[in-house]
Amino acid sequence: MKKPLLVLFLSSLLFPVFGQFPFGGASQGPAIKGKIKGILTDSVTGIPVGFATIVLRKAGATADLDGVLSEENGSYSFDNVKTGKYDIWVSFLGYNDKIIKNVETTLKDPDLDMGKLSLSPSTIVLDAVEVKEERALVENKIDRLVFNAENDASIAGGDATDVLRKVPLLSVDLNGNVSLRGSQNVRILINGKPSGMFSNNVADALKMFPADQIKKVEVITSPSAKFDAEGSGGIINIITSKQNIEGLAGSVNASVGIRQNSLFTSLNAGRGRLGLSSSAAVFYSNPAKGDVFFQRIQTLEDKTTTFDQNGSQTTSRLGGNGNLSLFYDFNGYHAINSSFNFRGFGFDMDGSINGNIDDQINGFMDVYTRNNQGDNFNGGFDWNTDYTMKFENQKDRELSFAFQYTKDNNDQDMSVQEDHSFLTAINRDARIINDGDNHEYTMQVDYTHPLKKGAKLEMGGKTVLRRILSDYENRIKDVNGNFQTLPEFTNIFDYDQDVSAAYTSFNFILAKKWNFITGARYEHTAIDGAFLVGDAKAFNNSYDNLLPNFAVSRNLSNFRTIKLSYNERIQRPSLIFINPFNNNTDFLNRTIGNPDLNPELTQQVDLSYNTNFKGFAIFSSVYYKNTRDIIDQILKVENGISINTFQNIGQNQSVGMNLFTTKTIKKLTLRAGGNVFTYNANGVVNGQLLSRETYEYNLFFNGDFSFSGTVKADFFGFFRSPRRTLQGDNPAFSIYGMGIRKEFKNSSLGLTLIEPHTPDKIFESNITGADFTQSSKFTLPFRSIGINFRYKFGNVDFKERKTKIKNNDLKSGEGDGQQGGGAGNTRG
Repeated sequence: MKKPLLVLFLSSLLFPVFGQFPFGGASQGPAIKGKIKGILTDSVTGIPVGFATIVLRKAGATADLDGVLSEENGSYSFDNVKTGKYDIWVSFLGYNDKIIKNVETTLKDPDLDMGKLSLSPSTIVLDAVEVKEERALVENKIDRLVFNAENDASIAGGDATDVLRKVPLLSVDLNGNVSLRGSQNVRILINGKPSGMFSNNVADALKMFPADQIKKVEVITSPSAKFDAEGSGGIINIITSKQNIEGLAGSVNASVGIRQNSLFTSLNAGRGRLGLSSSAAVFYSNPAKGDVFFQRIQTLEDKTTTFDQNGSQTTSRLGGNGNLSLFYDFNGYHAINSSFNFRGFGFDMDGSINGNIDDQINGFMDVYTRNNQGDNFNGGFDWNTDYTMKFENQKDRELSFAFQYTKDNNDQDMSVQEDHSFLTAINRDARIINDGDNHEYTMQVDYTHPLKKGAKLEMGGKTVLRRILSDYENRIKDVNGNFQTLPEFTNIFDYDQDVSAAYTSFNFILAKKWNFITGARYEHTAIDGAFLVGDAKAFNNSYDNLLPNFAVSRNLSNFRTIKLSYNERIQRPSLIFINPFNNNTDFLNRTIGNPDLNPELTQQVDLSYNTNFKGFAIFSSVYYKNTRDIIDQILKVENGISINTFQNIGQNQSVGMNLFTTKTIKKLTLRAGGNVFTYNANGVVNGQLLSRETYEYNLFFNGDFSFSGTVKADFFGFFRSPRRTLQGDNPAFSIYGMGIRKEFKNSSLGLTLIEPHTPDKIFESNITGADFTQSSKFTLPFRSIGINFRYKFGNVDFKERKTKIKNNDLKSGEGDGQQGGGAGNTRG
């Protein structure tokens, strides 16, 4: 505890000292904001040039500050422009690039009308193509890719997984588990903030997040040292509504369908330096019944034991979340921002199983039935408060302090009735309970110091204190009808994890063409764990990591960019991986966590290139990843019982390639892409040295068609290959859908169809061990039809506000609401 607080204290002392050194930079206070506007015309015909790309840069710089597309009448406008000197770059196919240098806005004249700017046609012969909205759809920056998800008719009424399936580089499987370039070790932020909703089961949390709340998604493949080093696959930042408003406005968004239903409301108010925004959402998934099949064959000394199970399971989901945010600007140099987010999510299950055991090894046969009901609840809140101080004598110099308190509950309550014809000793009428509580305290300080020639130095410190408690109990009804506690399946697990960090990051430009980000982050982790009941020995561990990062990009002509990056990341296991709770709802097929897991360590090199070719915007990259101490779910069979647990299995070296392209032809926009990468892993599983060389891939396409200015249709498709492990394959996944939306003055009405020709889908998985093979499959109702209605009222001016805290430092779970994630479906 002393070491994390010491790091944070020393970091906070550095910043006032730094402020006394003459690093240089502009000496001016905050400037008033204005706008720059104009009209583009053809120099020969005088006709307005629509859908051209206009980019705003600092005078003499190569980094883009803002970019817009000209309207159909040739007009364009940059809003909220600080006073200063700028260069304006104009580009459009069929015309020569145009650069207007040293455009200046002043305190006296903050609004600048450029009038008409004429573009001279080039000698290039073009096909009949209009290129538009490419920049609005996907923005590629030095450390991230931004996907703008607004106004997509095909995701209305869905959840966050429906949006993420459309994002380049991402892949989402059936259960809602998200992968970035094949790795599920990603950290998900909401508006730049960590959330306790993702501390345990990411897949379930995303399913309670309505798609209509999402404005855009940022995929950060090369996080700088300012970000937590956690998330070896990268970071996903989901942006919802903006804050810092002027006026009063709100919205209501309702969706009804045969699979999913949602209601989202928002109310925003602000005047002058004080503002308040609020939102609330409720999400309900109609009960869905699916069939399950399971078989395991174990062979010992030429004798086999066969387990067969089949049955059905009905699931339903009900969730909600809300947000209340308040900001106040004391003056132009001091501001405070506070927000409170709360959520609750229920996941209910009701299933029945018929099974039989043909045990040639021990010489018996058994027939059994099992009925189970599950009531799962995840809920909690996040409270964030940030204080930001700017400096009167130096632009862009900033010091901020942030605090966050997160509380999250993960409660499971399952009832099981099981009857066997032969193994009557394991007949039971049981209650299996696991109550998990997670308290997280975060303190953070960040300092930004501008240097000469557009360079910037960032440094900071952070402490995260986690207090996790898992109280689990197994009760079984005795012959008198009273429930008795089973001590071997009952305990209280107390787990503390403290992470302290300090970082420095340096951004600079060379020769006006090369953009660099380089830095390093030091993190110290201290772990303590204990079982509060019984004689089990307490344990503790600590480790230190110094994790460098580097990224360089070169802006070429015609908005082409080439980037090279290197970073090292760490992935600590979260509660779902370490929780020793023995989930024996299926007594012969159990799931249990492993508190002895070590963190994963990943090194990644990424080379990307973006260009335009004959109207196609192309984003491409190749990468290499080396991951040590991979955490993966493994299966072992002991005394006829399957045990699903987690283990550091070894090393994986992966080479991959991403490709995304888009093209607009008049009113039709088409997009397609994919990701292919190798799985080249080796390690020890159940005492056996295993290795496997194979590959995985995911492909997607989507597009939209504008029938008119108020009627738009969208369509999409996605396919993901089976996810590989050293022991086998988890299910493949595919989906396609379409939607259409009609816009009115203050409202809209939409229709969404998901796989209208597919009432049900089958998902299969296979696992192989030294002496067993296991296969499972399950079916789910899939066809979905829904309608969506949106209504907006009032009028406000939005400006984005984000907390400084980003806790990206835990490997979170997968799956369907049960410990062990997808195994609840794919393994019996």
